[in-house]
Amino acid sequence: MKIYHNILEFKPVRNAVVTIGTFDGVHRGHQVILKDMVRKAHEIGGETVVVTFYPHPRQVLSTGDNSLRLISTQEEKIKQMDALGIDNLIVIKFTKEFSTLSSEDFIRNYIVEKIRPAMLVIGYDHHFGNNRLGDFEMLNELGAENNFKVERVPVQDVDNVVVSSTKIRKALQVGDIRQANSLLGHQFSYTGIVVHGMGLGRQMGYPTANLEVALEYRLIEKPGVYATFVDFDGKTLPAMTYIGRRPTVNDNRPATIESHLIGFDGDLYGKQLTLRFVDRVRDEKRFDGLDELKRQINIDEQTIINILNKLS
Repeated sequence: MKIYHNILEFKPVRNAVVTIGTFDGVHRGHQVILKDMVRKAHEIGGETVVVTFYPHPRQVLSTGDNSLRLISTQEEKIKQMDALGIDNLIVIKFTKEFSTLSSEDFIRNYIVEKIRPAMLVIGYDHHFGNNRLGDFEMLNELGAENNFKVERVPVQDVDNVVVSSTKIRKALQVGDIRQANSLLGHQFSYTGIVVHGMGLGRQMGYPTANLEVALEYRLIEKPGVYATFVDFDGKTLPAMTYIGRRPTVNDNRPATIESHLIGFDGDLYGKQLTLRFVDRVRDEKRFDGLDELKRQINIDEQTIINILNKLS
């Protein structure tokens, strides 16, 4: 996949099949659109072009509000789109000035003039441009004027739940990993660097890797114990992951993300790890001392092994 961080560097391709969006999480709804693009491009002998924005528009426009937590990093989105077979990705820098551009001017000056689409594929509720006034009807009119077709992909749902990034964020915030993964179509993950912690886990025979993750991607707010896989150095290991503030030892520091890699004994400091979340095992709980906490960790470990073994 070719990646362009300046649309002026993009040279129009034959029979471009285009879509536009932020694609946070590259969830099941996004996947249907992207796969449909790939199929259409193959049918007409063309190439796919995804136009996305960075930073996320809400991060730019929500003045003084830093509450938005993103499902995926820019690197993760790029990797997922590449895996789906997208040919070209154009990343437009989103600024307040750019946000004032009307939807019609955006299509004319960016999509038509710079990309010259043969087809534009959008989701069922797609709106864009200043005040989100651009919609399917407007695109149809512009398509007729500028010789490109517009296709709208129907709503996607899983178990009668409409798939959206907002619903996935809400599921993650309350620790509903199963629901989030079902809507995503893949396992939610955190990627970060291992940093030094208290060393409490090692004292109890369960050394943990403390993961430092950028705040904007820390979506799971529900403290507790989670069944996860950890990917690093080309390996995948089962892991018991804890998110919380360690109430048993009265730790007043911010919540941490720490994982015990089951069956692993080695130095991980400074390494980049990816945690893939499978299920939530239990709530955070205050125990009467480290011995009681260790007994519960033994139970948690076996529960997690049983959960993850079913996926092996």
